Amino acid sequence: MDQSLGIGARETCPGWFASAQGRWSSRVASVSVISSRKKHHDIKMEVLLGFTGKDYTIVAASRAAMRGATILKSSDDKTKQLNKHTLMAFTGEAGDTIQFAEYIQANIQLYSMRNDTDLGPPAVASFVRGELARSLRSRKPYTVNLLLGGMDPITKKPHLYWLDYLASCAPLPYAAHGYAQYYCLSILDKHHHPDIDFERGLKILRMCTDELKRRLPIDFKGMMVKVIDKDGIREIEYDDSKQILSA
Repeated sequence: MDQSLGIGARETCPGWFASAQGRWSSRVASVSVISSRKKHHDIKMEVLLGFTGKDYTIVAASRAAMRGATILKSSDDKTKQLNKHTLMAFTGEAGDTIQFAEYIQANIQLYSMRNDTDLGPPAVASFVRGELARSLRSRKPYTVNLLLGGMDPITKKPHLYWLDYLASCAPLPYAAHGYAQYYCLSILDKHHHPDIDFERGLKILRMCTDELKRRLPIDFKGMMVKVIDKDGIREIEYDDSKQILSA
């Protein structure tokens, strides 16, 4: 379409051009909002790691609460127990993580008290994903990334869900957030399989934490490791004091 034809069409169909211009402006605004959210959402210097085994789920999180290169706390617990068989680990903006995790914990426990039964991990993951999606469409979205691990008390099947701040939700055999996703996913891809026993799972976790210490010049102050199985949720002692030479 040449310039003269365009001017003529604009004069004869002003409503169409105004509508097209409005659609284009709204599309540009939507792209700019998403781009700004991605720009401000940097990878945190924290580690979240999880994987499932034959009859258990392991969730590990770094103990250091960091802001940039500054360590604010060396015994931070980045997990919340939602019910007897479901655990949520979180990372992201400091205020958003605590507020969102406590909100989810309170609602899941309220459901258990009202109905005298616990939600299974798939139902919990669906609820959490719905809350993140609702938040994403508000003026103040939560900037949190989550790992949701659990054991279905009926089927005795372990579950692990990966969720991010854009309300994505995926059931996975292993997952990571933070710097762990750069260095640990290849190890898990090579060594993980669905029927690994608990001892083999701890060896794989050791390989992951050793690789993080070998490749990153960051002290995560150790890892807090929790296991979810048919008996519930428990924290296990995990000695991460071994010195690893740099690559």
